[in-house]
Order: sequence, then structure tokens, then C-alpha cells
Amino acid sequence: MQRTTVDGVTVLWAPGPDPLSATLTFGCGARDESFRTIGVTHLIEHLVMSTLPRLHHEHNASVDLEATRFTASGRPEQITAFLAAVCAALSELPLDRIQHEAGILTAEASSVTSPAAAFLLNQRFGARGPGLAPYTGPGYDRLSADAVQAHAAAYFTRVNAVLQLTGPPPQDLRLPLPEGRPPQRTTPAARTGASWDEAPIEGAAIALTMPLGSPAAALGLALLEHRLTELARHRRGLSYAVQVESSLRDEHTLDTLLSLDSRPGQEAGIAGLLWQEALRLGRELPSDDELKEEIEGFRESYGHPRAVEAELDLAATSHLFALPSRDAAARLAALRAVVPEEVRACFAQALVTAQLAVAPDVEPRLVAPDGRPLPRGACWEHGGLPAGEVFRPPLLARARYGAARRSRLVLTGDGVAELDGDGRLHRIRFDEIVGVERDGGDRTLFGASGCLMELSPQKYSGCDKVIRAVDAAVPAGLAYEASALAPRDPEKP
Repeated sequence: MQRTTVDGVTVLWAPGPDPLSATLTFGCGARDESFRTIGVTHLIEHLVMSTLPRLHHEHNASVDLEATRFTASGRPEQITAFLAAVCAALSELPLDRIQHEAGILTAEASSVTSPAAAFLLNQRFGARGPGLAPYTGPGYDRLSADAVQAHAAAYFTRVNAVLQLTGPPPQDLRLPLPEGRPPQRTTPAARTGASWDEAPIEGAAIALTMPLGSPAAALGLALLEHRLTELARHRRGLSYAVQVESSLRDEHTLDTLLSLDSRPGQEAGIAGLLWQEALRLGRELPSDDELKEEIEGFRESYGHPRAVEAELDLAATSHLFALPSRDAAARLAALRAVVPEEVRACFAQALVTAQLAVAPDVEPRLVAPDGRPLPRGACWEHGGLPAGEVFRPPLLARARYGAARRSRLVLTGDGVAELDGDGRLHRIRFDEIVGVERDGGDRTLFGASGCLMELSPQKYSGCDKVIRAVDAAVPAGLAYEASALAPRDPEKP
């Protein structure tokens, strides 16, 4: 692999199959947004692509949790023109197209991860960083031109970019990107400890925290994926596929998210199978033959004719996020040096903080690594109401519904608490609110922990006082009007 620079941008290239392929990668993804600016990275990508003329060669762009990529393949002169147009658009975004692209993005309704991975990341991090994955946020039409420009200036810069090429750089290649250095990523975990919770998924999923670049972790995860496929699909016919995703936490840690779909009615069995197989890897040594088989799979993937693009992407990621980098030969040698005890120890450590997501109405009876019942982990808690002014649902609602009779809303000295009809206590302090949606006289509060609370005079008598307290306490920049592009509740005025 060769390395050079063009206009201050790092360029990585290695010979690959024709035609020439290029990927301009920026170290900026959905995790670099705030709750108030959810979707801004995707909007910038759309604004850039909207400036391109009609092209007759393959080209695309994408945004995930970690990065934004502009890709193209074709003749060298086509690649040069494509990259020049992308850089020009990033230097002068067509901000007048924001509302137009907002409509397109709303129709596209894409997501940066699977629903299972998004839920687990939210459980782990709350409504910050990778934990923003499941939210739609205020809506693309609620992103201001100033917010779009500020985000582009912070992240879409030459120091935060890497160009990957499957051939030598064209002689007239230019990458005129702006100066600027992105903020450092810091997102502490909001919850620790092994737990489970219900999620809006079909099947089950697990989050495992692993050492970044660990060959023992890589082998163990490959083996877990294989075992689950054999058991759930080939032997029992309960599931079709196992999906593995990951999220970079920091330079030392990777959050791995593994999910299985489920045949209808088998969700509880899938959840139990997933948890027990993960536990087995943390308690029992895998066989030498099992590890050899997984190593052979890695060897095949590293030697694939199109592996050059994957290798370039790994090298770009390492450069952008200052991570250790090893080529395929070094990674394969490290895998071959792993002994079974290293795999067992890696999983035993990961299971201490593992989080299991199960389908709705599934309540698993599982055992944590310490032998105790696996607890439920969520933003709510059981307990008495905190001190403060108490509000109840309207009298008519209390007469009709048991849940309304049990519900309470409390305005405390530093925030709001709600006891819902199921006896679950939710708390959001004013200083942890990351977003407030205004919809007429109603408010929806989003807390940093991932907790959500709806405030409405129709739901709680006298709630206007709570709403005024929220409006006074929360910075104006965190509040926004409900998106005009979102479906309206027909029962609301």
C-alpha cells in the first residue's frame, strides 16, 4: 500500500482491478451530531451530491455511524472530475437547497444501523454519540443553514479526510478542501453491567464490549456467529441470519452488536439461545479445530481479489481515528497465535457488561455471568415519587382507565419525574435535557440517559405549569417546533 498527499489530504492507494475506484472518506458520521442536529451529516452529503452534473459512471455517497464516504469508479479523468466537484461543493454548500433536500431525505427514511444495533447503542450511551442511532430527531426541515455550515466547517476538512484509490493517483488530481480540525470524540457509557430490555425488534441482539484490534475477540465473534447460524438456522429452523455490526468507542474499545432475526413465535427461544451461546464462549474453551476453521475463513477473505478495497478502508479508518494499523499478513499471523484460553477470557470479560435486547413481550429468565438472575436495564426505575408538586391525569381519564389512576407527574426542584401506569418511575433533570419538541401547547422531553417524557395538559391537569418551567429552564437552542414533514396526530389541533 502506497501513501502520499494531495493538497494536504492523505491519499492511500494499492493496485486493484479495473476500473479505477476512489473513496473520499471523512471521519464524521451520525455519532458526531447532537440530538438537536440529528441528520445534519446526511443532509450535507445530499447537498454535495445535488451539485453534481449528470454522470455516466458509477458514483455514490453514504453516511454511517463513523464516517461519510463519496465513492466513484471509472476512468482516471472521470475520477478527477468527480472528486473536484465534491470538494468544490463542500467548500461552498448550496444552502438554498436545504428545504428541498429535507423532503427527499424524509422520503428516503434511511438509518445508519440496524434497529437492533441502534437500540443497543442507545441503551449503552443514552441520547449522545453512537446512542443517537435510533432517533429521527427534530427533522431535516428543522436544521438551520448556520448549523449545517458549522458542521461542515468542523468535520469536512482536509485533515479529517482520506482518499483511497485502487491505482496510482491521476496526475492532475486536486483535493481543495478547507482547513480545520474536528473536535475530539468523547462519549462515556451511560449504563454498565449485564442486563436485558425489550426492544422494537424481531428476534434478539447482544452488545459486547471488546478490545479494539484483539485477534482473540475477532476469532471468538466469528465462532459465535458460526455456532448461532448452525443452531438457530440449520438445526432448529428458528432464524434466517446472524448480523454483526460494530461501533468504535475510543482508540482502545469496540462495541460489537450481534443480532438474530426470528421465526414468528420463537423470539423467546432465540433470546435464550443467543445469551447461552455467548455465555458458553465465556466459560468453556473453544477447540483448536474450531479456531483453525475460523482462521481459514479470515485467510480466504484477506486473499480475495477485491480485498484491496477493504484493506484501503481499514487503513483509512486507522489514519482518521489514530488507531494502530496492521496489514493482512500481520493480522493473520496474530490470529494464528491465539490460544483457546484467550478467547474464553475475552468473552468472560465482555459478558460482565453485556446487554441483551429481546422482542416485545418477551421476558427472559436468564442468568448473569455471576450466577444471579439477569436484571432488566432501562431508563426507568422502581421507587417512590420524589418531592415536588404533583399533577394527576384529568378526572374523566382516571374514572375510565386504571393506568391513569396510577399515573403521576412531579415538578421537582431540578427537573421532572413521572410515575407511569405500569409503576415505572422516569426522571429527567433540566440540565440533562438534550432536546425539547414543541407541538402547540405540548412538549416532548428527551433526556441524555435515553429517557423520553411527554407533557400535555390533556394528559395531566395543570401541566401548563410544568411546561412553563421546562421552557424557562432549558436553553432556547435545544427547543424546536415539531417537523412539518412528520405525520400529524389527527387528534391534535
